[in-house]
Amino acid sequence: MAEVVLVTGGSGYIAGWCVVELLRAGYDVRTTVRTAAKEQAVTDAVSTAVDPAGRLSFAVADLTADDGWDAALKGVDRVLHVASPLGGADPKNPEAMITPARDGTLRVLRAATAAGVKRVVTTSAANTASPSSYATEGVTDETLWTDPDDPTLIPYRRSKTLAERAAWDFMDGYRGATELTTVLPGAVFGPVLTTDTIGSVGIVARMLSGGMRGIPRIGLEIVDVRDLVDVHIRAMTSPEAAGQRFLATGEFTWMSEMARTLRDGLGADGRKVSTRQIPDIAVRFAARFRDPSLREIAPALGRRNRHSTEKARRVLGWEPRPARETVLDCARSLIAHGAV
Repeated sequence: MAEVVLVTGGSGYIAGWCVVELLRAGYDVRTTVRTAAKEQAVTDAVSTAVDPAGRLSFAVADLTADDGWDAALKGVDRVLHVASPLGGADPKNPEAMITPARDGTLRVLRAATAAGVKRVVTTSAANTASPSSYATEGVTDETLWTDPDDPTLIPYRRSKTLAERAAWDFMDGYRGATELTTVLPGAVFGPVLTTDTIGSVGIVARMLSGGMRGIPRIGLEIVDVRDLVDVHIRAMTSPEAAGQRFLATGEFTWMSEMARTLRDGLGADGRKVSTRQIPDIAVRFAARFRDPSLREIAPALGRRNRHSTEKARRVLGWEPRPARETVLDCARSLIAHGAV
């Protein structure tokens, strides 16, 4: 009898690919949705890559509420907690993002430990293992924790750090058989299953459409969504992964390099991609006076810090693909889905 794996937030970009790859690997999959109305959309997205064949089921549960989680975990063997609750990024009210992320993680862990699941793999973020300043030179690994009390942190970074901290603190006081592993991805790109929820892939869509008229001097550690799912499944099954954090970042790539890859690799489909570099001072000025949405990226201008994935490679045998392949596959998928 196949093991049952619960994937939280099945309508999300990463979660959708988790469902696909778990089904391909022979697992029975249950995934949570906030409302039953989302079930058909998830089924349709997953079906573009694999036939669910009666092995995909749903549970209605919201990370911001207690209802539904005990039922969602009943009979489950393993959990991939991928979902992250939506929240505001208002710097005047950081708790709008922090509280749902932290409390949602704890809801999943409480229900999972009560159900006696074997292991929970939680998706955190590489910026929970980073110096406060992205401009700090050097390569960091999983032993570093971002300081959540640093007043310069944007709400997203603080929420991810505090949510993962809460998970490990919870497990420190737990005495049962359930194990925890966390995965810390970089910037996630790659093919899409649907254009309903594309997450960070929207950056590539904007480049292709010509909506990004200039490129800020920002570097990303690009990880392919398929490789990210692969490391989640390895972390879910490897005995050595229990109680461990794993960075899952990819090749460091400047956004200007991404733009050139799209222009050079797509022919006519890349003709609208701008390769014009925007000066840092112009981005900071716009963030302060014209476009508040830029305030979250301004600290990453000229980023120098990188992360090591040696642990995931050594312990899990993980090998991510080159960033160029990921970026081009992402773009071709968006074009095929009519997103640009």
